[in-house]
Amino acid sequence: MAQETGEPGIATAEQAANDSLVLAFGRLQGAANRLEYILGRAIEEECGISHLMFEVLLILGRAGDRGLPMRAIAQERVLSTGGVTRLVDRMEAAGLVVRDADPGDRRGRLVRLTEEGERTVVRAARLHVDNIRRYFLEPLPEEHRERFAEDLKVLSHAARDALPRLR
Repeated sequence: MAQETGEPGIATAEQAANDSLVLAFGRLQGAANRLEYILGRAIEEECGISHLMFEVLLILGRAGDRGLPMRAIAQERVLSTGGVTRLVDRMEAAGLVVRDADPGDRRGRLVRLTEEGERTVVRAARLHVDNIRRYFLEPLPEEHRERFAEDLKVLSHAARDALPRLR
């Protein structure tokens, strides 16, 4: 059976569980999950928004004053259009975003930040940067930090490019 997978070194459950690549990816996933919990909880407690809302505010901040169509937000966050619609509904009810007519598409709507959304994302980002330094960078040797950040960028872009395009 091990040869069917293309990895002859894995023939038992113990070997699978102790494979160096499986362990490395598990550590990456575990670290990401724990960091998201720690950093996301801080944003929620201090700023009253979820980590996902914060990410959407950042996406809209990058888009500028024009805003973005819902489809673009969904693609950035790998969410269904229904999921992003429900999220934007909650964000609109909280006064963080508004939807405006899209001048380039009669049926389209653009989502953009409100002044409250701008204030909230700035406040949350300041807190987030402090916590990133504390929990993400400080545990690493200083001479590895920049390379690690670059390697994560490469991995993120490779994974993004491997995903099917959402419609």
